[in-house]
Amino acid sequence: MIKLIIIEDIAEIREGLSEYLSTDFEFNLIGSFDSIETFLENHVFPKPDMVLLDIGLPGISGINGIPLIQERFPETEFLILSIYSDHDKVYQALCAGASGYLLKTEPLAQIKSALLELNSGGAPMSPQIARKVIQHFRPDIKRESKADLTQKERDVVNYLVDGMSYKQIAYQMGNTVETIRHHIKNIYRKLHVNSKAEVIGKSLRGEL
Repeated sequence: MIKLIIIEDIAEIREGLSEYLSTDFEFNLIGSFDSIETFLENHVFPKPDMVLLDIGLPGISGINGIPLIQERFPETEFLILSIYSDHDKVYQALCAGASGYLLKTEPLAQIKSALLELNSGGAPMSPQIARKVIQHFRPDIKRESKADLTQKERDVVNYLVDGMSYKQIAYQMGNTVETIRHHIKNIYRKLHVNSKAEVIGKSLRGEL
């Protein structure tokens, strides 16, 4: 059985993952925690084979937590489960030691399959993430920049790709819904598009 640890601060997601994976005979869920700090303070569990963790954790982030956990368990594998799909987060996570990267939009069955793939020596990634990784390591492919988006506008695009509503984006960015609508209006104008689907399509094709 695969000895598994889950680190996720949102209780509903953590409990859903725990319930789903703990009932599977292929996994031995030896602990679930809401932060890196809570995990590191716990000395009861045995060495985990893999850790399924979020990036946006309170306190120490998932990215910064990976090397801290590796100091204690150098052979443990890490699978990121995050809302973030931007190049920087993916690159930082993989450089920190993650062997796979999934978006939280993936169904539970896909998360289970990814953990099994990781255990078999694979590097599971959501399709959008895999495309970004390929683009990063193929510098010979030159893509013309379609727009000079500000960092906040790029953040809005990333949240749209993650399937968030305007209200959810406003909450994440600490803005009003009207401010988010203003950003999206500017994004449409700069990208010469008329819908959210077109923005998402351009992002997934690496055209931003």
